[in-house]
Order: sequence, then structure tokens, then C-alpha cells
Amino acid sequence: MRRRLLALLCVTGSLVSACGVLPGTHERHTVTVWLMKDSASADFLWRFTEDFERTHKDQRLDIRIQEWTGIVDKVGKALEPGAKDAPDVIEVGNTQVPLYVDGGRLADLTLESVRDWGQEHWLPGLAEPGKAGNSQYGVPWYAANRVVIYRKDLFEAAGITHPPKTREEWLADTEKLDVGDDQGIYLAGQDWYTLSGFIWDEGGDLATEKDFEWRGALDTPAALRGMDFYRRLQALGDGPVDADEEHPPQAGVFAGGTVAQIIAVPGLAASIVQQNPELKGRIGFFPVPGKSAARPGRVFTGGSDLVVPRNTDDQFAATDVVGALVGAKWDTELARTMNYVPNKTTLAGAVAGEEGVAAMAAGAAHGRATPNSPQWAAVEADNPIKGYMTKVLSGADPATAARQASRRITDALATSLG
Repeated sequence: MRRRLLALLCVTGSLVSACGVLPGTHERHTVTVWLMKDSASADFLWRFTEDFERTHKDQRLDIRIQEWTGIVDKVGKALEPGAKDAPDVIEVGNTQVPLYVDGGRLADLTLESVRDWGQEHWLPGLAEPGKAGNSQYGVPWYAANRVVIYRKDLFEAAGITHPPKTREEWLADTEKLDVGDDQGIYLAGQDWYTLSGFIWDEGGDLATEKDFEWRGALDTPAALRGMDFYRRLQALGDGPVDADEEHPPQAGVFAGGTVAQIIAVPGLAASIVQQNPELKGRIGFFPVPGKSAARPGRVFTGGSDLVVPRNTDDQFAATDVVGALVGAKWDTELARTMNYVPNKTTLAGAVAGEEGVAAMAAGAAHGRATPNSPQWAAVEADNPIKGYMTKVLSGADPATAARQASRRITDALATSLG
């Protein structure tokens, strides 16, 4: 059936690139795929390749592993018309997709997304950055996001019998844990990804678009409410107000033995236990609580999308590879192998047996990504959100500090357009 459809398209001229493999030929067409280092294990890639080539007799996979360092420039060059040795499928960070959509450099995958790939069930934090207007260019592959990593023994000692389900319960429990030398939570003052979730929960955003212009939005009432919750939570520990979660690395702080909670990806627990083996078996995970018990809080969802360059010489073959990787069989296999969240909310049950990943999946169902602007990288390059947070946590007027930071976000987005 596929060969008959391919022949029909070649005759009608509906998609010229599809004619790269002629009906009846027995030669394999090589599909070049760029995947990022450590996104998938060597064993997973071997098994996927064997299965794909067995079920697609006219295609051969050439998977090339890329480093994250310098990848934006490398992908940008590969997307140029006439680029030599350009790949047919590329894994990109979910928030990077808007960078590559500009200039019509990516293939529009809306039809396949709606018809074949279950778009209606995709995680929003992966799907939204891959979309421009009504067209889908980035196809969700896997996700990871922050959860609350906590000390089960300290919770028990404080009389807390189950993880909190709401923000107010979370504050109350954290206050019970913040006694003596123990910190209720270690939350660095500039953890802006965590702040973003609180802002989204309140109905706000970091920046908003109107009439094709982006403006900073930290000074809206909703965003200010999110910052106020962050301030109240951060005060129940000794996190530095002028540093982010990597300075010092919070895994090491938690391993010190006097911290009841941190907000991080579950994989950090392995580093904690490595640094303090006495904590083995004492660490648990729960989703960041929401405003009500009806659902967890919103979180920043990181992860990867798959894109197909417009300059591929066989878009049909490229979409075959994307469809196989993001389909239920191999997406859940990747999630189990790498402790990721699958790309669809309907696949969350595949990781339900692992506490940390299950907590991640619950949060990812309501996750978000940074503003869908190709210029957002300019904001992060000299991030005014971090300075804003430090000012508020140091006692500055939140509204004034928010207006200043919002202007800087607006300027950064506008300047980049020039």
C-alpha cells in the first residue's frame, strides 16, 4: 500500500521529494538521523534500528550522535538550502524549535500529527513550542521535569503521613519541617524555572504576544501572585537569594543531611545517594503541588522534539522514522530505558512503577515551556528574571522590580528581531 501511494504521489506531483524511492526498487534509501548524546542508550538505538529496517525494507538508518555544545549553529547550517550531508531527521530541544521555524526551514508535519501520531494526547510542554500558528513542526519525543524530592524519614518525624496535594498543605508541611538545624526546603533564590510553574498556575506568563509583538509579563497580577508564593516557600529554608540551583549544586546540599526537600528532576537522587549512601531508601518523590488537589502544579517541561528539515530529499522516509520513534511502542520503550516521561498523557501508565518518573509524568501532563518566541534565547542570555527574584527576596517592592524586569524582557525580544 505504501508503494502504491508513493507511486501515486510521484505521478500527481503532490510531493516531489517522495519520488526518491521508485516503486519496485530493492535498493535501500539511507535516512540520516541526528540524535543528541545520552538521549538514548546504544542498546535502545540498536534495537530500534534493527526493528525499523526489518519493517521498512527500502530504508536504512544512519544515526549520528551529536553534542549539545554548539548544536544550535550546527543545526542552523544543516537547515540551509543546499547544505551538504544534511540530516533527514533531527532531535532538538523542545524550546529550540522556534529558532528553526523561522525562514520556512522545517517541514510542516501537521497532517501526520493529527492523522497518525495522536497529537491530541501530546504533553503540552513539548507540543506547544513545536507549533507556529496552526502548523506543527516539532513532534514530541520525550520529556523530563522537576518534582519534589523529599526525605521520607524527616516527614515521618514531623508527623506528616503523606505528601501534600495543595500549595497551602505544602507550605504548612514545610513549616513543620523547618525546625532547628533542618531546612524545610532548600530553594535557591534564582530558580526561575520553578518560579515559572507558580506563575503559570496563577494564570500568568513570563511574556505574552499581541499583534506579533512580545512583551514581558512579570508585572501582571497573576505573575506577582506566583512570585509571592515562591517568596513564602523559599523563606522556609536557607537557600541563597542571589544564586541559582547550581551554585552550589543542590544535590550536594541535600546530601548534607539537613534538608527535607528540594525541587529537581528525579535523576538527581542518584547523585544524592552517591554523595551520602546513608540516604539510600529514605528518599521519595511527589509532584509539585497545585493550587487545588484536583491536579498537580504546572512545571517547566524540558525534553526533545523531532523535526524534519525542508531540505530533506525524502520527506516520506523521514516521517516514517519520526512516526516510529514517537509511536507508542518505541516511545514507551525509550521512557522505560532512560527514565523519561513518554510523549503522551495516555502513556503515563508505562512508567507508573517507578516512583520518581511517575511523579514526573503527573506533573508533565500539565507542564508548559518558555514563551514560544524564536528570540527567547536572548532573554536567557542575560536573564533579568534571576535579578528580579533576588530583589524581591531581598525586600524590594515586587511590583516595581517586576516592571523593571518586564521592560528588559520586552527590550531583549524586540532587539533580537532587529
